[in-house]
Amino acid sequence: MARTTSDIVIDAAPSDVMAVIADFDAYPSWATGVRSAEVVEPGAAGDRADRVRFTLDAAPIRDTYELLYTWDGDRSVSWSLAEKATVLTALDGTYALAEVAGGTRVTYQLAVDVAVPLLGTLKRKAEKVIIDAALSGLKQRVETLG
Repeated sequence: MARTTSDIVIDAAPSDVMAVIADFDAYPSWATGVRSAEVVEPGAAGDRADRVRFTLDAAPIRDTYELLYTWDGDRSVSWSLAEKATVLTALDGTYALAEVAGGTRVTYQLAVDVAVPLLGTLKRKAEKVIIDAALSGLKQRVETLG
């Protein structure tokens, strides 16, 4: 599955960025279109979730779905759709963090597939909009908290 990728530099340490990414309860306050996020399975350490249920209302996608997460310290987090949802049939993504001059470079990769047929160009455009909104919201949230 082809992925769409974008990145941004956030004026904060990787640990601060990852703390915001892992704080699912706060997603509705900064993640565009996320109406609710509920941890279904906490991680073994109790600080980073293994499975999270989301309700998304980001036209044209309105759906409730669960994602499975794999964490690699403050370096990266990857996720995939636990099972097909009503609209979403696949949702695979990664945040990769790297310390750089001026903060942390966050690279976001995303691949989405939906139950209704979409032209590849429209799908990539939708992924780009989702990624850009997520990175912008993440940057604003981290830098506001910092």
